[in-house]
Amino acid sequence: MNSTLKQYPACSLREDVSEYVAHLQLHMTLQARNLLPTITTAKDSREQLLQQTQAHFEKRVSRQAL
Repeated sequence: MNSTLKQYPACSLREDVSEYVAHLQLHMTLQARNLLPTITTAKDSREQLLQQTQAHFEKRVSRQAL
């Protein structure tokens, strides 16, 4: 594997950056979740869409392998 890294050092760096960005996005999502009000009954279709989108996004994030 070291020979592969010597041939393609940017691959390792790209993977490290990609992993860091994924971790940062997860952290930011969890922080943003604390800033949003709890899900209540939607008053209009825009609120309902926002709640559905938030729930869908959180479900996808929670199922990602770290």
